[in-house]
Amino acid sequence: MTHAPQPPSAVPPAEAEQRTSPTYDADVVVVGSGFGGATAALRLTEAGHQVVVLEKGRRLSDDDLLRARRDPRAYLWQPGLGMRGFFWQRILRHVAVIGGTGVGGGSIVWAGVLLEPGADFYDNPTLRRLGLDWRAELGPHLATASGMLGRATCPHSGPMDEHLRAAAEAVGAGHTFGPVPVAIHFGREGVTEPDPFFGGEGPARTGCRLCGECLLGCPYGAKNQLTRNYLHLAERYGAQVRPEHEVTAVAPLPGGGYAVTCRHPWRGGAETRITARRVVLAAGVLGTVDLLLRCRDELGTLPHLSPLLGRHVRTNSEALTAVLQPPGEDLSRGPTISSDFHPDATTHVTQNRYVGGWHMRAQLGPLVDDHRPAVRAVKTLAAIALRPLAQLRVALARGFERRLSVLTVMQTVDNELSLVRGRSPVRPWRTALRSRSVAGSSAPSHLPVANRVTRAFAEASGGRPLNLLGETVGGLSVTAHVLGGAVMGRSAAEGVVDADHEVFGHPGLYVADASVIPANLGVNPSLTITALAERFAARFPAAPAGRTRRTPVRGRPATTAPAPEPAR
Repeated sequence: MTHAPQPPSAVPPAEAEQRTSPTYDADVVVVGSGFGGATAALRLTEAGHQVVVLEKGRRLSDDDLLRARRDPRAYLWQPGLGMRGFFWQRILRHVAVIGGTGVGGGSIVWAGVLLEPGADFYDNPTLRRLGLDWRAELGPHLATASGMLGRATCPHSGPMDEHLRAAAEAVGAGHTFGPVPVAIHFGREGVTEPDPFFGGEGPARTGCRLCGECLLGCPYGAKNQLTRNYLHLAERYGAQVRPEHEVTAVAPLPGGGYAVTCRHPWRGGAETRITARRVVLAAGVLGTVDLLLRCRDELGTLPHLSPLLGRHVRTNSEALTAVLQPPGEDLSRGPTISSDFHPDATTHVTQNRYVGGWHMRAQLGPLVDDHRPAVRAVKTLAAIALRPLAQLRVALARGFERRLSVLTVMQTVDNELSLVRGRSPVRPWRTALRSRSVAGSSAPSHLPVANRVTRAFAEASGGRPLNLLGETVGGLSVTAHVLGGAVMGRSAAEGVVDADHEVFGHPGLYVADASVIPANLGVNPSLTITALAERFAARFPAAPAGRTRRTPVRGRPATTAPAPEPAR
């Protein structure tokens, strides 16, 4: 049942914090508009705070997303080179991270998967050391986030899903195969209807066209990206979202509060300053950790940050593999991700349709096994040299995107990296974010189970199994799910923020994104980040006296879509 928002009501003075001098441009500045930032923006606005959201990327229209399907300049984010789209891949020494920049953050390029963390996450010693029952803490917020993001079990099953089912059966895990919960409005295919989620407060929505283009941003009104829920409602209720504002510094003010300095991300020009009583950092791991490191170590504006800043960074211990089907086959009908299975107790596998993934042509090579990165690189280059025409056929394949199945293989097995600022290897006169390995805990670039599953998929489908060249030749861990770097702890000796997300040593400064997560999730983290941000906002200090607040809006409860279609 959908619950319409309640009329505003006055905040009782006893619950509100009195405003004192100095005055501020906003009560709260939120840096970043992804899952953490969007959630904070809505909930703090409902609670009566004046909220300003600063987002480095652009505000993207449906026309912008459609143009990105044809024009790399409208798809890729590299503003210094004239590419002002939204998709980026940042390569550090030990890891390559994929993400999205724009109003809506990573939800733009998100496949919409909404999986809850498993027992391994809750039982992790780092999380348990915080002294809270995190199952109980997160349970209600996971339910709220599921409703807000329109969680539904995927009703579609096509040939790609059947190939994944066959692979699951081949490795003895057929009983774990099934459809995934996703943030997609299925409705009636291609039919637009009034807001079905928020009692008419949200935008009109269109039933999923099953086009396989989720990772390119959805211009059709089906995927529940953040511009159609949290951010839409936050702006409707009074939050200001300011795109094309790149934050360069955060500094405490003498009388309390913070000054946030920002600039235009490609035009440059004079910097501007916004003051706020409190600041919430939600720029993603790379953005948040880089900003905090710069403020502590180079600008000196946040000198009391924990020495653990940049430590305990982890991926979901994942590998990306692929299978290219023979000419003439089309596996693209459906949402990007529609099914999954568990080949063993610590591993999770999903399939991916990647319509629009033209750049994958140059990133795929032969499937090669070896746990030694240097040896695996040599083996890969040798395989390409011995069969150059086979490699060329992949790069020049007709109908490449419709024939391609990408497998995302993630594990709950822990790993660790560190992030620091150091001399850029490309422009040594500047500093940049750098990665460092942690002995015995490096993020993996080779998962034997991933190659085993990929071979099983290829045998079932008649396709060619492939690895990412960044993993096989570059020895990189390639991920869209980077976590940590400003993790929770009981003190600054154990973490960067406390269990309420407030930064140790700098009261009124908070972190509300994946940076705070102190343990490996083993699944897509979007739902968990949103739930943590819901919990954070519910514990946030009250707004100044005299403000009005709304009863928090709740989306449609988690549902199961109609029964899956038969495979075609």
